[in-house]
Amino acid sequence: MNNDSRHIHLIGICGTAMASLAGMLQARGHRVTGSDAAAYPPMSDQLRGMKISVMEPYAEANLTPRPDLVVVGNAISRGNPELELVLDQRIPFTSMAALIHDEFLRNREPLVVSGTHGKTTTTSMLAWIFETASHVDKKFAPSFLVGGVAENFGTSFRVNAETKPFILEGDEYDTAFFDKGPKFLHYFPDAAILTHVEYDHADIYADLAAVKTAFKRLINLIPRRGRVVAFDGSDNVTECVARAFCAVERYGFLPSSTWQLTNFQGGPVSHWTLLREGKHFADLELPLAGQHNALNATAAAALAAGYGVPAASIAEALKTFRSVKRRLEVRAEVNGITVIDDFAHHPTAIRETLRALRSAYGDRRLIAVLEPRSNTLRRNVFEQELIESLSGANEVMLSSVFKSENIPSEERLEPQRVVAGLLQLGTPASLHADADAIVAALAPTLQSGDVVAILSNGAFGNIYTKLPKAIAEAGKQ
Repeated sequence: MNNDSRHIHLIGICGTAMASLAGMLQARGHRVTGSDAAAYPPMSDQLRGMKISVMEPYAEANLTPRPDLVVVGNAISRGNPELELVLDQRIPFTSMAALIHDEFLRNREPLVVSGTHGKTTTTSMLAWIFETASHVDKKFAPSFLVGGVAENFGTSFRVNAETKPFILEGDEYDTAFFDKGPKFLHYFPDAAILTHVEYDHADIYADLAAVKTAFKRLINLIPRRGRVVAFDGSDNVTECVARAFCAVERYGFLPSSTWQLTNFQGGPVSHWTLLREGKHFADLELPLAGQHNALNATAAAALAAGYGVPAASIAEALKTFRSVKRRLEVRAEVNGITVIDDFAHHPTAIRETLRALRSAYGDRRLIAVLEPRSNTLRRNVFEQELIESLSGANEVMLSSVFKSENIPSEERLEPQRVVAGLLQLGTPASLHADADAIVAALAPTLQSGDVVAILSNGAFGNIYTKLPKAIAEAGKQ
């Protein structure tokens, strides 16, 4: 690739990172086209705002006229008609992660946020801290790529041609059908955050050892002059950073860690004091609930401070942080009922989401509505952990497993067993065929003060608009 304008086509353009790459390429002056099986918010909205049309469904005709380069999304596999035409006609192709490196990371200072949980929120926090600090010193003005829409920016990406720092969400999921390594191995970080390491992505990782190997490889890419900021409350994280050649700074609640959270106070707004090497660094306030969000903010603060960002800028940024689309996002307030959208993908994330909602909404009745959609949740590997995580709600409604036919029966999650397990724990639970069935059953039972947490990493049958509408209609009767 060079600086001349090219026609670049993205297969699977509605993925969060792919849609961001589309915008970055367009900003570079390239002509961008894309296709997907189905477009849904928030990325479809972002693409529409950039006037990048999405061709649906996948078809050979989408590659006419012939593009100069095709970016193959990691969800695309052999048999896709566009991919087959690319291979047949030898149209040049690459992966999203490789193109990001080649087009945008050369001569930059990549700061990569990685981990099983918290990547998107922490990346957004880090970008906002740098943006706030740029008001004091323009050298901090960041480029960034987030796996979601950062609400402070109203977008998931920015490319700043004048400064060095480039903040990226580092995804451990595989890169493309022809590159089964993690995306983050393409980013060659100058510094990194490692939030958590747990078994996840059961479709591509055989076990926890394989997941840890991936993160160890990321840490091994950081130069000696770099740094890694790593969570102090995980033996898996400790193992992954044990052989780092760079400086390692731990963060969390342990007095022995470089960055220690003390005096944490929860609620809709979180407050805590942050110590650096045992000495006062800053008193921090974050308008998000949950200890997990305070930990995310601490990780971002630690990496930024090591880069020279002043403590005052860090505190100001966190106080004004506005979260990320689909992370504890309030989608509607209807008849006193609050409907919340959260990008749930793993039992641990579900547990922390429900804990945060308890902290924010106190004793209000909390109903969890779950679509088992991620490649981990669709499998039975975490069935008991899922039951325990969901038991934090007052009531649970499950839909059937998304595209269950694609999961071998011996590996497939059985939602009815989850319901039975919840009932044994004393948590009311029920199973429903789809989003429409859940809306029909749930809306008439809701009362003012109830909080509904919709947990899914996909479109979930457009339940996010259907449920508020049904609540409004029920209130008229």
